[in-house]
Amino acid sequence: MRIGTADVAWSGLARALGTRLGLDVEPLPPLIDSLVWDLRLPRVLMAALVGASLAVCGTVLQAVTRNALADPYLLGVSSGASTGAVAVIVLGVGAGTLGITGGALLGALLSFGLLLLLLRRTGLDSVRIVLTGVVVGQLFAALTSLVLMASADADTTRAVTHWLLGSMAPARWDTVVVCAVVTPLGLVAAWLCANALDGLAFGADTAASLGIGVRHTRLLLLVVTAVLTAVAVATVGAIGFVGLIVPHGCGSSWAPRTGCSCRTRPRRRGVPGVDRRARPDRLRPREVPVGVITALLGVPLFLLVLRRRGEL
Repeated sequence: MRIGTADVAWSGLARALGTRLGLDVEPLPPLIDSLVWDLRLPRVLMAALVGASLAVCGTVLQAVTRNALADPYLLGVSSGASTGAVAVIVLGVGAGTLGITGGALLGALLSFGLLLLLLRRTGLDSVRIVLTGVVVGQLFAALTSLVLMASADADTTRAVTHWLLGSMAPARWDTVVVCAVVTPLGLVAAWLCANALDGLAFGADTAASLGIGVRHTRLLLLVVTAVLTAVAVATVGAIGFVGLIVPHGCGSSWAPRTGCSCRTRPRRRGVPGVDRRARPDRLRPREVPVGVITALLGVPLFLLVLRRRGEL
């Protein structure tokens, strides 16, 4: 919260927080107080919440699908959110009532609904989940491209591109509140299913022999990860590689016992640290989208993880 276009001392941060808590401290000038409270604090909290959501979603999906390459965007939810947001920005659909966040959330839920509809007959088999998620993602990615083609405005296209790459800049208290409600509920649900995830990691037959309701557990976990991903993408855009890298970096791609104990790290340092690096001094007041930084860092880190695991 101290670093940005205008540096704020630790004492300034303490005064801003103290004023909001009703403590007897000297208030900051209105401009600095608004900078800290209305812009930077929501941004830091949003980064922590999104980092936690994506990390846990990656861990859960890698266990459910038994695929070490699964990430939160496997279900096509991110593509659906992108379509919804682009429809609002470019076509103005629901701009007055939904807004970009609402449009993205609606698109994400529609894409997940389509996924469940397609899986209704074939079942929630791990391979089918992956393949159907890819199909749904490609469908909504194509729809996003079609909507973008309808825009001839360079400024609109630039705004859409910036949103698609992911950024913490749109974080405000209203969106932070939504994430602060949804994320803990999702984390608790994943934690309560830790034993089931242990069983699913060894396959459906093994899980069923342990008394785990495989179909219902998979459906519950898919809903939890879809909602968490939808809220994250709807508020800050698509930020890749966090959900893919963190489970591997914690020592296991799908062991809940190990993964849960390590999940505090991405909440505190993962996305928030990257968000700081997305605002280098040389580019002030501009910033690099967080999704670009996570991709640039994620690729070599993922290759390093694979090398250490003997898979490369």
